[in-house]
Amino acid sequence: MDRMNASNPDVKNVGAGWTEGNPEEVEGLWLQVDEIFTKVNTLEKQVNEVEQFYLANDNSSIMKDKDSDKHLTSVKKQQQQDTSCREAPASKRMQELMRQFATILRQITQHKWAWPFMKPVDVEGLGLHDYYEVIEKPMDFSTIEKKMEAKDVAGYKNVREIYADVRLVFKNAMKYNDEKDDVHVMAKTLLEKFEEKWLQLLPKVAEEEKRRAEEDAEARLSMQVAQEVAYSNKAKDLSNELYEFDMHLKNLREMVVQKFRKMSTEEKRNLGTALTQLTPEDLSRALEIVAETNPSFQASAQEVDLDMDAQSEYTLRRLKVFVKDNLKVHGRSSEGISGNNKDKNENNKKNNSKRRREICDALAKTAVKRTKKLSNL
Repeated sequence: MDRMNASNPDVKNVGAGWTEGNPEEVEGLWLQVDEIFTKVNTLEKQVNEVEQFYLANDNSSIMKDKDSDKHLTSVKKQQQQDTSCREAPASKRMQELMRQFATILRQITQHKWAWPFMKPVDVEGLGLHDYYEVIEKPMDFSTIEKKMEAKDVAGYKNVREIYADVRLVFKNAMKYNDEKDDVHVMAKTLLEKFEEKWLQLLPKVAEEEKRRAEEDAEARLSMQVAQEVAYSNKAKDLSNELYEFDMHLKNLREMVVQKFRKMSTEEKRNLGTALTQLTPEDLSRALEIVAETNPSFQASAQEVDLDMDAQSEYTLRRLKVFVKDNLKVHGRSSEGISGNNKDKNENNKKNNSKRRREICDALAKTAVKRTKKLSNL
């Protein structure tokens, strides 16, 4: 959204050239203003929800860090730099662990019983036709060594992955071959030796994994905090812009209202009658329109006392447009709003809603009150 200011030509020149003799133009412009106000109200609600979300945690230091006012794009860029700085030392530590693991692996592969596991199983040459039915993922030491030397995504990311593949080599052999078979015995023996050596390296692996998890958690939290700050400040800026926009619209609304002649007593009475022709849902919305400019008016009360004379011209015009549009949608006559009451009796007979009767009663009470006041004079 472009930031609003007093020098904005689109706002400053709105209303220029209006005349009292062109009510249709004024009516059209007023409708545009009303649509803009509706959109602004919706945006303001969304902004308030965002701000309340971030302001809810009073004990958080997120909103207290004024120096963290950054846009989300710069936050992501900084996060990428931080990640690179953190990955470098972590990668060196993991390489050292892999080097130590390679020493263990070399000791196992140099054992006199390691030869059956050095290369992939020759399934066709040995006539092992059911091998792939029994073994889901074949593995051998040559495949492991190639993967350890790979520098791209095909390589191992950590020591745990290598450990799992080494165990798989022996587990596959033990699974496919009978317990009394030499290959099964050799695999079981080497697996036991490998596990003993792995236990010596495991504390270092666990320590590195814990450290890495803490660093990742800290990085995620840092990113979350930075994002919350960025979004919160963005919401604040948007709220300020909406406020300025709202002020310009209020001035524009006053300009539009001044171009209207005041609604006559007959027009107010016809408008009040037309309100009773609305559906319960539309009637509730009409009462909400009244409440928007009259905070003391209880739109959802069981009984309402709606005095048309007490409403501002702005509210009356909004009600008039709203009633016209909704009666037109439901295929009902809206001519009575402009002073033609020929359909009033017919439409009133169709209105049996409790909510409509309450409005009728309220209008009748108001009329009686005004009659009494005039007679007392």
